[in-house]
Amino acid sequence: MSDIQNKINQLIANRETARMGGGQKRIDAQHAKGKYTARERIQMLLDEGSFEEFDMFVTHRCYDFGMEKSHTYGDGVVTGYGTIDGRLVYIFAQDFTVTAGSLSISMAEKICKVQDMALRNGAPCIGLNDSGGARIQEGVNALAGYANIFQRNVMSSGVIPQISAIFGPCAGGAVYSPALTDFIIMKKQTSNMFLTGPKVVKTVTGEDVTQEQLGGATMHTTRSGVAQFAVDTEDEGIELIRKLIGYLPQNNMEDAPLAVCTDRIDRLEDSLNEIVPDSPNKPYDMAEVIRAIVDNGEYLEQAAGFAKNIITCFARFNGQSVGIIANQPKFMAGVLDINASRKAARFVRFCDAFNIPLVTLVDVPGFLPGTTQEYGGVITHGAKLLFAYCEATVPKVTVTLRKAYGGAYIVMSSKHIRGDINYAWPTAEIAVMGASGAVEVLHAKALKDLADKPEEKAAFIAEKEKEYNDKFSNPYNAARYGYIDDVIEPRNTRFRIIRALQSLSTKRLQNPPKKHSNIPL
Repeated sequence: MSDIQNKINQLIANRETARMGGGQKRIDAQHAKGKYTARERIQMLLDEGSFEEFDMFVTHRCYDFGMEKSHTYGDGVVTGYGTIDGRLVYIFAQDFTVTAGSLSISMAEKICKVQDMALRNGAPCIGLNDSGGARIQEGVNALAGYANIFQRNVMSSGVIPQISAIFGPCAGGAVYSPALTDFIIMKKQTSNMFLTGPKVVKTVTGEDVTQEQLGGATMHTTRSGVAQFAVDTEDEGIELIRKLIGYLPQNNMEDAPLAVCTDRIDRLEDSLNEIVPDSPNKPYDMAEVIRAIVDNGEYLEQAAGFAKNIITCFARFNGQSVGIIANQPKFMAGVLDINASRKAARFVRFCDAFNIPLVTLVDVPGFLPGTTQEYGGVITHGAKLLFAYCEATVPKVTVTLRKAYGGAYIVMSSKHIRGDINYAWPTAEIAVMGASGAVEVLHAKALKDLADKPEEKAAFIAEKEKEYNDKFSNPYNAARYGYIDDVIEPRNTRFRIIRALQSLSTKRLQNPPKKHSNIPL
């Protein structure tokens, strides 16, 4: 056998060793936990045969605490690029079979290389997280590695889509990289995210809490809002990434891919003419409205379990990717509160950064009152949503279905904050407040005088509420001033939105030059 052939054989053997990661025993242990390996995840995510790997033969450079005895090829992360539905993506997948996926400076450099290439080539960057955290044996080098990753997360923000999938542990400083990305997907039961684990929490605060309670997928997608998606299986999570990517452009200089539309543009939905109840206090499901107007009734909701009083989702109109923000009367009457404002503001800013038009469906009675909200800074959080809409330069189409009261009317992409085309249904009510509250303010003295005459007071209130409703429980007063561009028949909503988006396809709007905005955080 020639010397060249020997070297080729050695290469083949080295590649096979690298592909085994921490070895068969640890691979089996990973499978026993119901988890795939890093390479299996990549194979499932990317188009068949498209993956090109970088830095397969990188090893760590630590010689303390016994680390000199083991130098595994790849050093705990698999990196490279490939395609999803033919579109270029860059990827890194932490390998738990190698030192529990703990981060070394070598591993960080591998991840940074992929991040740099994704940014340079204008393609999404996807991180599959499954790591025990910083490699303690490397001390400050491991911390430096994390910092280098974080810096690139920030530089990539708003330039390329960044998606994180948490398929295992993610603790301590490691959580900040996913937190800096656009979307976080977590697998139930096997994944977690927290800054300090249950043992430290117990020591410092005395609280007894499990990993799942402290930082599991359900908690983060329903209470904290840190993650946007919770999935039951890794297969579901990987399919979700592929679906999500389909709604997004490659970078901030491009538009999202246009899908083939098999749904009639002029499809009428007669059900929408009946969906708003006669009583202004009765709820209905805004999700039904969304399904009725988007292509084929399909949409991808993000943060579905968090702040359910507002819906944020991706959908398509005539094949065009859009972001929908919609108050949900089914939960808390669709009011805006701290969490709803945060959730919607982040989504609006993402869509604006990546040239995705915004469609806003409004049915909002106002901001949630109370000490909990005020003490929690609802003013600042509400301002985030206001800021996001004001700042957005993408096409903005707004449809007011029913209530649009007070400051919440302004915030929800009104004409006054550069809404491009604002429609209203005949059921729309645009006013400072609802009838009962308005009567109390406008006729306070008369009501005080009638305090001892309950029957007369009730008749007076009924009369004045009717007078107020006649004036404001319709969209025509706002339309009179040009704040509403047209009052439309509900069943025509799909067609009117599509026409509006088509007319706005050449929109050009730039904000004043600045280093960056100072969004109220």
